[in-house]
Amino acid sequence: METDGLFAPETAAEASAQFETLAPAASEVVRAVAKEMSFDTGEYDDRVTGEVIETAREALYASLLEVRIGDREEYHQWCDDHECEPVEVGSQDVDRVVWHAAPFAETAVAATFQEEREAAVATLRRQAFGRLYADVLEVSP
Repeated sequence: METDGLFAPETAAEASAQFETLAPAASEVVRAVAKEMSFDTGEYDDRVTGEVIETAREALYASLLEVRIGDREEYHQWCDDHECEPVEVGSQDVDRVVWHAAPFAETAVAATFQEEREAAVATLRRQAFGRLYADVLEVSP
């Protein structure tokens, strides 16, 4: 089993604190991308809204969530060792699983995959954000 990512908050308060720390980074990333895209001042003011920056912060947070990657046996063993309700998406007929747990939500979100590891990890992180963090962080769905 492998682990990848930085954020594995134990509490909703910890998740909120981590999310708050990303506000300046999200703003700077959006500013730098807009500059690279040669937005003039008017276009920047029209297109770079608070919602755009908030979306960047949400995507940044999701991309930093800690995930575990393993085979089905490792995943099932992990589930047996942890008290949480697993929510699994994908096919039962594939060998690999990526998952993220939020202890404060007593839930783990998992996605199955066969070969496309990076795609599964990215999808799982966005799924976990939407299912486990959006309400806690009071972000729009």
